[in-house]
Amino acid sequence: MVEEISVDVRDLRMRYLDWGGNGEPVLALHGLASSANWYDTVAPLLQNNFRVIAPDQRGHGRTTQAASGYDWDSLASDAIGLLDHLGIEKAAVLGHSWGGNVAVNVAAKFPDRASSLVMIDGGFFSPMIMPGATWEQFQARLAPRDISGTRESYLNRMSVSLSMCWSDEIARILLTMVTEDEDGQMRDILRPEHHAQVLSAMWNDPASDTWSDIACPTLIVPAGPMPERAGSEFAAMRRKMVEMANEAISDSRIHWVQETIHDIGWHKPEELAVVIQSFLNGDQKI
Repeated sequence: MVEEISVDVRDLRMRYLDWGGNGEPVLALHGLASSANWYDTVAPLLQNNFRVIAPDQRGHGRTTQAASGYDWDSLASDAIGLLDHLGIEKAAVLGHSWGGNVAVNVAAKFPDRASSLVMIDGGFFSPMIMPGATWEQFQARLAPRDISGTRESYLNRMSVSLSMCWSDEIARILLTMVTEDEDGQMRDILRPEHHAQVLSAMWNDPASDTWSDIACPTLIVPAGPMPERAGSEFAAMRRKMVEMANEAISDSRIHWVQETIHDIGWHKPEELAVVIQSFLNGDQKI
């Protein structure tokens, strides 16, 4: 019941998924090296009450591999360009991971177009929380993932790392994020030179610079760590960043999805959908 469409938006041929419906429009932005299909497990659970629209962002999925434009102004303008094409004046904006950074910039730079904002384990990065961190360390931490080998070997590796939620559907979704070359080897669709531009924007223009400009109601949905990582330094750092974002955004609240993974929508899609729906319906108890 989802429609797949490609349209001209700015300098792109943009592919998007539209789950239809007459409810409030929801613009759903995927993460880095991901695709619109990340929302395949969540959007159907929202379909009865909202019209969920998820684009492949610039350089991702089946959207144009543009040589430039991976800065926040361009990415936010891409999202608004899609809304303009669809004749949607205002939408709730969701963003997962890196897409959370894009989403906060949509809300901050186009305040009249975002009715609300949901940051799904993303959009709360701040270099201020990492004193002494260097650009080189940041690059290394967020280096392109290892997409190599045949389709079978790639999916076998992913089935291990995603064992807590693995299914044929997750396998299908993952294959929308990669491509297979003429030798039968898997490659990331997002090109390394475009990945590098994304990292530059994240480091030089971090999401934390944008938080205070967000005026719409905002829900931060971070992934609570698995028990074996709950006491780690990384978990503590993430918690502090979430709290900083919550304090800086004027109308914000937090809902932790406990004991889950970064891809909350794959591991706990029902809980994520309920939280999003409750927030968008104005439930003040979240």
